[in-house]
Amino acid sequence: MNETAAKDVLHRYLREASGAVLWKADGISEYDARRPLTPTGTNLLGLVKHLSIVEAYYLGTSFERPFAEHLPWWDDDQDPQSDAWATEDETRGQIVDLYRRVNAHADATIEALDLDAPGLVPWWGDSRHVTLHQMLVHVIAESNRHAGHVDILREQVDGTTGMSADSSNLPDYDATRWAAYRERLEQVAQAADPVGAGPQSPIS
Repeated sequence: MNETAAKDVLHRYLREASGAVLWKADGISEYDARRPLTPTGTNLLGLVKHLSIVEAYYLGTSFERPFAEHLPWWDDDQDPQSDAWATEDETRGQIVDLYRRVNAHADATIEALDLDAPGLVPWWGDSRHVTLHQMLVHVIAESNRHAGHVDILREQVDGTTGMSADSSNLPDYDATRWAAYRERLEQVAQAADPVGAGPQSPIS
């Protein structure tokens, strides 16, 4: 595979992950997009916001191609979790549109540079000198990790699953069959560890 083809493959995987994140953040209320769904506050819109800063830095600033808009979440005096939730003054539309603009900026970086183009991530210490290839792999890994989080969060909100609106990687079970499947897994888990199986936490 030549470099152009290799870069095209990496770029496609990155955009598929971004598309999945954007789809899962759409079609729900402002409350459901923002509300914390884990004990550490993980929420759908916060993940979109976080990925904006990840992509803007690693596929922009790292290669002396800074994103044109200042993202205050970079500032040293900010709460370390400031990129993980949307404030009352930030709408879902604003955050989603920002992510799309960051995507476009990253696309331009990817298209303009060779895979071995040098970059710099100062806080990575001895590994601070990087290449576009390395940063593409890094951002793909980060984006897919958080796309997986988004999958679970959205399923908790309204049961939506799958990779995209028109493509699911899950069998076409109805609610009754999914409930039976889950009950089967519960029984297997309890049989495997009767001592550890205590009162079960409700799953909505």
